Amino acid sequence: MKLVSFDSGRIGIVIDGRVVDVSDLASVEPGSWPPVGMVRFVADFPSLRPLLQEAIRTRASRALEEVPLEAPVQWPNKIIAFPANYHAHIDEMKQGAGSGVISKFKASGQGFFLKANSSLSGPADSIVLPPLAGREIHHECELGIVIGKRGRGIAPEDSRDYVFGFTCLLDMVVRGKEERVMRKSYDTFCPTGPWITTADEIDDFDNISMRLFVNGEERQSAVTRDLIVSIPDMLAMASAVMTLEPGDIIATGTPAGVGPVKEGDVVEIVIDGVGSMKLPVTRGTVGDHPVWNEDKTGLAV
Repeated sequence: MKLVSFDSGRIGIVIDGRVVDVSDLASVEPGSWPPVGMVRFVADFPSLRPLLQEAIRTRASRALEEVPLEAPVQWPNKIIAFPANYHAHIDEMKQGAGSGVISKFKASGQGFFLKANSSLSGPADSIVLPPLAGREIHHECELGIVIGKRGRGIAPEDSRDYVFGFTCLLDMVVRGKEERVMRKSYDTFCPTGPWITTADEIDDFDNISMRLFVNGEERQSAVTRDLIVSIPDMLAMASAVMTLEPGDIIATGTPAGVGPVKEGDVVEIVIDGVGSMKLPVTRGTVGDHPVWNEDKTGLAV
């Protein structure tokens, strides 16, 4: 199934280019705060599935292009992100940092970080660049894993049972030497969408291909088999530290080819079998602070 959030938190199923509204089955009240409808829907999905199949057969639908899509999961418990998780991207970073330093920072040794939930945005939103003079803001093409049920201490061989589905994800970042979480947590710095593709539609988690384009030019390309920390090992590592909850999002890390974007660019992410989204880049007026002007030393990532 392909599941969307739309029109102030409604939940829908995408079938043949049309959307069937199943918000009532998920006990979702559109416009409610906090917007946890999809989190509840994911948690209840196994028991809801027969009702959803019936809704697909019997309910009216709307054309997908008429539906205002939103971030599929708008209020997850947490967003977990894995840095430096492709060897080619590490090689790319070595050019500016030195191989002996950067090799210590690959995901298998460094672990993960958390990204602010408020950075989430959807497939109909712009990427809004903060007004930081002299600072580059880079695109990072990633696969988003949506967790389906609560788990702690998950063994890699059991991980598939905890993967609800996948979504396209961009991990935008201000390049610099400040704390990573700060540089990656601006509003709109975690676009996701256009939907969640449930895990049963993906046969091989190690053969998911993704590409990123800026203004039609391909910048990034990768396959999940090239991950340093595999999808099963990401769940094992994260759940060793914290309880994973339904609706949690794991960002798998970016391949080589990261680069700057500017106002007026159009960024497109395509993940085979999962989905695609095309996002305009705009310039905002909020976000500058003296912290960005301080002189710092250390590794920029």
